[in-house]
Amino acid sequence: MCSATSLPHFKLEKINLIVCTVLGLFTMYYGTAQTHHTYSISFENAEHHEAKVSAIFDHLEHKVLQLRMSRTSPGRYALHEFAKNVYEVTALNGKGDTLEVTRPNPYQWNVANHGGTVILSYKLYGNHGDGTYAQIDESHAHLNIPATFMYAKHYENRPIQITIHPRKDLKWHIATQLKYIEKNDYFAPNLQYFMDSPIELSNHYKKSFIVELNGQKQKINLALHHQGSDQEGDQYFENIKKIVLEQEKVFGELPQFDFNEYTFIACYMPQVDGDGMEHRNSTILTSTTPLNKGGFKRNIGTVSHEFFHSWNVERIRPLSLEPFNFEKANMSGELWFAEGFTSYYTKLILCRAGIISQEAYVNGLAGALNYVWNSPARNYFNPIEMSYQAPFVDAAKSVDPVNRENTFISYYSYGSVLGLALDLSLRSLNSDKNLDGLMALIWQNYGKTEQSYTIKDIETMLSAYAGADFATGFFNNYIYQSKMPNYKALFDYVGVSFGQNDLNKSRLGAYVDSKNNHWVIVNNPYINGAAYKAGLTQGDEIISINN
Repeated sequence: MCSATSLPHFKLEKINLIVCTVLGLFTMYYGTAQTHHTYSISFENAEHHEAKVSAIFDHLEHKVLQLRMSRTSPGRYALHEFAKNVYEVTALNGKGDTLEVTRPNPYQWNVANHGGTVILSYKLYGNHGDGTYAQIDESHAHLNIPATFMYAKHYENRPIQITIHPRKDLKWHIATQLKYIEKNDYFAPNLQYFMDSPIELSNHYKKSFIVELNGQKQKINLALHHQGSDQEGDQYFENIKKIVLEQEKVFGELPQFDFNEYTFIACYMPQVDGDGMEHRNSTILTSTTPLNKGGFKRNIGTVSHEFFHSWNVERIRPLSLEPFNFEKANMSGELWFAEGFTSYYTKLILCRAGIISQEAYVNGLAGALNYVWNSPARNYFNPIEMSYQAPFVDAAKSVDPVNRENTFISYYSYGSVLGLALDLSLRSLNSDKNLDGLMALIWQNYGKTEQSYTIKDIETMLSAYAGADFATGFFNNYIYQSKMPNYKALFDYVGVSFGQNDLNKSRLGAYVDSKNNHWVIVNNPYINGAAYKAGLTQGDEIISINN
């Protein structure tokens, strides 16, 4: 959701170069020509949020082995210091002798004089369930891979095998996009794929359906960890099916999912944090809202958003995110398209699928449009530059105050209202054109071929679809600059009333909160608003207004 973006560019053809059949997997694992890294994880101390991790790195060069915890997570752009939750690190060589482990920096453990094999073990603390971190308790083990496993630097292209030990006493099952081998063993073709493959272990509801198109069958799975009934799961699953089939119509086909499966991993539990995170063949969905207490409506939008990412960002992928970097923040100027256009389709798909009404959909457009239209931040940054801010806002944390009320517009919202404008503009330009047609064209040229794109490539595709003058005008005004489209004319074309209400009413231009009968300004006042012009600032108490 994010969010977001996710797996660094990895084509199915590349998987096929490594493995064509399950037999090929075992040949790779146990043959002499191919080496791999082996991980194991167990949860004996789950009640205290601990996991025990072990790994074997062999056939190593006789150099210092650099073991790292990632500082980023696929789909996130900010830094996340996962190393802080790792402790009791030990290393042995192939003979079982203890090796010295040193720390050259906060994110890395070095092992020298290993003789070609390092047997690693450590404990992991995890108690934050969302699309980025790990959470371990007696209800589940919710694992995002970068937050859970160290990796061997300079060996990123080696295949990975992992053995997962679910708590049988807690009736845990395994849900993941990793390739199943046998028993509790799973496979990833390289580190990039491994890092992009979250795992949920819990006593969850499971259901699947098959999508068949042009003679090809692909399996869509739901793993739902919640406290509700199977009947609620069945009802929710029907809406997921509608979303999958409706989004397929936009692009004319599903992506070719690796191993022919896609898995929705939904964790709707009271201890998690609300989130959504797309991955190449799966998504993590977390919410504290149960299905029977508003979750059917509140949670389904994240399902729509994250599945649309299967096309837009996972395969229609910005070049700026290739390859995804696990050591530093990832910056992209294309997020207004990758995240924003996905946000535009989020509720549009719900409307087309009959999950929300047309009236609710149209009324729902006002929130993002008002936010972008009225923000003073457009005076400082265009959509590309707003996208550059992702490392500072995408689940990022800072302790110093910022002025984002005046300087930042979410690229989700900004891109969403630009997607709306482009869709309406195409429709008014030619009754046979719309944003679906453009997205399908981009899919054929960049997504299906998995050729990473630049901003200029999107402009070129729009030019091919709607003409050079149209494309140049749209990009020069609304992407390279921060002008606003003529929404009134665009909405008039489709019979929707667009206007500004209560223009004569006074506005403070700041948010206030009442605590113990004291009214305090709780944000930076908006530039050129009444409070700003009056010299008021965050933290000021309003004693009276007009006596």
